[in-house]
Amino acid sequence: MTPARLRPSSIHSVVLTALAIAIASSAMARADEPVPLSSDPIAEAPTSAEPAMPDMPDAAAAKPPEAAAPQLPPYFTATNDPAKPSWPDPTGAATGVWATPAGDGKGDVPDQLTPVDLYHRIAHNLISINIVWALVTGFLVMFMQAGFMFVETGLCRAKNASHTAAMNFMIYPLGCLGFWIYGFAIGWGNWFNGPVPPGWYASLGPGLSTLNDGWGLGAGAAAGVFKYGIIGLKGWFLNPAVGDVGVMTIFFFMMVFMDTTATIPTGAMAERWAWRNFVLYGLWIALPYCLYANWVWGGGWLAQAGLNWGLGHGAVDFAGSGVVHAMGGIIGLAGALVLGPRIGKYDKNGKPQPIPGHNIPIVVLGTFILAFGWFGFNPGSTLAGTDLRISFVVVNTMLASITGAIGAMVALEIKGLKHDPSMLCNGMLAGLVAITAPCAFVSPWAGAAIGAIAGIVVVYAVLFFERIGIDDCVGAISVHGVGGLWGVLSVGIFANGDYGAGWNGVVRPEMVAQYGAVARLRRRVGIRLLDGVRVVQALQPDHADPRARRGRDRRPRHPGGRSARLSGLRDHEHRHDAPHPGGGGRAAPAGRCESCFKASD
Repeated sequence: MTPARLRPSSIHSVVLTALAIAIASSAMARADEPVPLSSDPIAEAPTSAEPAMPDMPDAAAAKPPEAAAPQLPPYFTATNDPAKPSWPDPTGAATGVWATPAGDGKGDVPDQLTPVDLYHRIAHNLISINIVWALVTGFLVMFMQAGFMFVETGLCRAKNASHTAAMNFMIYPLGCLGFWIYGFAIGWGNWFNGPVPPGWYASLGPGLSTLNDGWGLGAGAAAGVFKYGIIGLKGWFLNPAVGDVGVMTIFFFMMVFMDTTATIPTGAMAERWAWRNFVLYGLWIALPYCLYANWVWGGGWLAQAGLNWGLGHGAVDFAGSGVVHAMGGIIGLAGALVLGPRIGKYDKNGKPQPIPGHNIPIVVLGTFILAFGWFGFNPGSTLAGTDLRISFVVVNTMLASITGAIGAMVALEIKGLKHDPSMLCNGMLAGLVAITAPCAFVSPWAGAAIGAIAGIVVVYAVLFFERIGIDDCVGAISVHGVGGLWGVLSVGIFANGDYGAGWNGVVRPEMVAQYGAVARLRRRVGIRLLDGVRVVQALQPDHADPRARRGRDRRPRHPGGRSARLSGLRDHEHRHDAPHPGGGGRAAPAGRCESCFKASD
């Protein structure tokens, strides 16, 4: 979640692509030579009639790579004046300029606005699109609660339907209360100090830079930075210190993700859970969930495993196969073991007896609601409507769901069993669970394969747990626990390298070697699009491997995912030589993984 969790697109990435293509085709003699700015048509300086841009050096004055870096607006660098802080920003007015009414007092008359004025308005709209995207997809995830209620209630006996429905209803307010009081602070309180990729910025605005307090092992050079992040410590009760529009957005999005985890055990433990114990569980679930989410999506030690131990990109879970679903499935497994089976589930010889659900049509309806909500769950984990990788995420999610159902049907055929509709529904849900972690990193054919395997595996998993004496009323342990673990493993098996470069701050020399011209160009030249005027600016010279400077380079990510996991940048050096997450990820900048800069540069 967030997984974060997951690199947002930006105006810079779009223009970088055009610049890279133009130079590669017409002006690049040798990749290791300085880029000749004057040789590219878009590097031409604007005419003398263009107004001065105080916060951006003129293209004609561009210097060699060794020149000092130009300054970006504070809403990209997350620079805060201690005497008059701009963040947290409860209105969003400090992020660029709102077009109507214009917050800078200059009005909205086109011929009276400078390119810089337009830039501020474009940037404000960029953040606005991302915030709206995260909120709307969060609405879809919240609606999944109805789908869970239908599936679990329909698979229970009629006499327990009210109790099961009540648990599915009350877990939402109980879980949300715990998340508001302490969960968000634990999971995302130090999110800004996690590892981020080069060129990354906060897709939900610079206010996420307020999530900068936590505890861990091995303190770094900067405050709040740890070699092994353990827990966040900022944002209890959403106090005024984090009263920012971007923080409110990520709070809501991550809360509905946590509620999915909280709901899963209510299915595995249905028909035998004492109400008061359930209420205590609802208030407690935010603790283990947010602690683990911090380690993966909040910049914690699992996300840092790539930087610290050279284990790939560290823990990579785009939208929560592991953080959300496997966590819920494992908790459900523990609960089912403690509660034991329902009376009548096993005969005196220990042979399992079928206890059919009382309403299969609402189970099917609930499955379709969940499948629909998943189109918010996975694509929303970019936390950026401007990250066009969302189209791949949507298609992969859809393909995995349909192949999951088909895979379950094939497995039932192989086993010589009837085509039970509830098992077919579990096959579709298992496919959705499995694709949640790799959805942004794999090709469509791989998404279909991941879903098909999950659909087959879930049939065998349901029969296995039933055979060893674990009574899972709805198959939640198999769907979410087993399916979630398979989804996490499938990231490493099927990821194709088109998306996610720099994830969790890992930048590999071989990426620069393979895509050296574009990679070096990205770090030497910054481009901005201002009312149709392309301005090329020389940036810092190349740096050494960021892993050699971990203390400074470790920066936030998505989250989330979630990705999510998406926070602001501190200064120019960190902005162009820093790392991020996912999940959410949710994620890396403008997406890309092993093929650093291949997809979006």
